[in-house]
Amino acid sequence: MKTKLVTGLAAVAFATTAFSGAAVARDQIQIKGSSTVLPYAQIVAEAFGENFDFPTPVVEGGGSGAGRKALCEGVGENTIDIADSSSRIKQSDIDNCMANGIDKIMEVRIGYDGIVFASDINGPSFAFTPADWYNAIAAKVVKDGKLVDNPNKSWHDVNPDLPDQAILAFIPGTKHGTREVFDVKVIEAGCADSGAEEALKAAGMEEGGCLKLRTDGVSVDIDGDYTETLSRLDANKDAIGVFGLSFYENNTDKLQVATMSGITPSTESIASGEYPVSRPLFFYVKMAHLGVIPGLREYINFFVSDDMAGPDGPLAAYGLVSDPKLADTQKMVEDEVPMGPLM
Repeated sequence: MKTKLVTGLAAVAFATTAFSGAAVARDQIQIKGSSTVLPYAQIVAEAFGENFDFPTPVVEGGGSGAGRKALCEGVGENTIDIADSSSRIKQSDIDNCMANGIDKIMEVRIGYDGIVFASDINGPSFAFTPADWYNAIAAKVVKDGKLVDNPNKSWHDVNPDLPDQAILAFIPGTKHGTREVFDVKVIEAGCADSGAEEALKAAGMEEGGCLKLRTDGVSVDIDGDYTETLSRLDANKDAIGVFGLSFYENNTDKLQVATMSGITPSTESIASGEYPVSRPLFFYVKMAHLGVIPGLREYINFFVSDDMAGPDGPLAAYGLVSDPKLADTQKMVEDEVPMGPLM
């Protein structure tokens, strides 16, 4: 598997043009972004460094939004090559890239993950619906047919079938890709299911009104990664935390997972589409850096190879749900196809 990117006068000339006058490009791939994708990217980076004649890529977290913002800062060796993301790129990101001279981005879907709701392993078990979560942490809820400030103190207040445990939820901060999926598939879905969406519209709700959450301390944004959420649960045994499936599966000695709409999250239930709170995971490549940053092409192809991202690869062993359409992604990467307009 040993290989080496061939460089020569043409490559140096390209580097000089694309990299704002730099005589040569750096020789180490730079990656930043999602804390959910971070462990997968680290696994691939370490294997890449061991199996190819290129330096091991530098992989950093910081959040999906931060990674996409860094990707779009411009072209050059002082900018990153890849942004990891647990939510799909936004049009505002693409517009930012275009404004900074980045007109071609490759979107690479690496597989799927699920968002799970977990609590202390020694506590009571939970069987949630999206409506339960909306009624627990939303600013406004429907009570006795009226739209009111959320009065619920315990999960039992929300749903009599749930434990009589005080509501305390540690949810992803707004810069995390996980938060976007949580907002759409849990809070917005629960808003509609509970009847609050209709009531909010009748009351002249502004767009996004379903996403206004309580500010009385029962819903706490976590800006760090899942390890911070876990530490908060260690200190607050009655709390519920939002995690990625793979993180939960690596901490089953500390956590128990809740069902959502009657479905237990697992690799199988996510792959089948049965579990309702799942999401694709991506990374985004600055195509102007292909052929300039040594090993970038090889790293991208290696990441989506059967050996790494396939159902029997190390990423699946860590918790990634392998993409049933991985072969399509492999061909797209091999052909270096830039992403088209967002649909």
